[in-house]
Amino acid sequence: MLKLIEPFVLTFIPIFVAVDAIGNIPLFVSLVEGSSHKQRERIIRDSATTATVVAILFMFVGKWVLRFIGITIPDFQIAGGLLLFAIAVYLLLPGVSKGLFSVGHAKDIGVFPLGTPLITGPAVLTTTLMMLDSFGTAPTFISLILNMLIVWFTLARADFIMRIMGAAGTRAFSKIMYILLAAIGVMMVRRGIMGVMLQ
Repeated sequence: MLKLIEPFVLTFIPIFVAVDAIGNIPLFVSLVEGSSHKQRERIIRDSATTATVVAILFMFVGKWVLRFIGITIPDFQIAGGLLLFAIAVYLLLPGVSKGLFSVGHAKDIGVFPLGTPLITGPAVLTTTLMMLDSFGTAPTFISLILNMLIVWFTLARADFIMRIMGAAGTRAFSKIMYILLAAIGVMMVRRGIMGVMLQ
């Protein structure tokens, strides 16, 4: 039984870390400030839909695109791992916020910047492709959908979660997630180097 669920757990956790559903809440709250309940619902729907569609599309065509331009999986693992590590280190720096991606209260903030690049950005795309290569389609797809459902739930309950955890609590949780993301980046680089050596 444990062997059956192990791939799902091993794919769910890295994608959960990369998505950072809790860490996106403060930015979401700031972006929708002053919006009506109906507008907020539309933004949540747009952001969750955009993030899911972009991630799924990349999951199924990303490897084909890489193969078409001559990039091997070990190449992508090394580059993706370095990118994840760089993103994590940058976000761990004092005073740095994901808000740098924000362009203000635009009409389509559910699509940009929330849907992409904040929910489904380079970290999610890279992690998804790596999980697909390591554990297969079914565990990766199911883990991705579950994480997007968590995103939808956390955005829909953002005000309540902020009251429970507080601004400091959400920031602390995000920092822990970024450390895990950096570790995943190192793991990907290590696997990529081993893959190159075995070629």
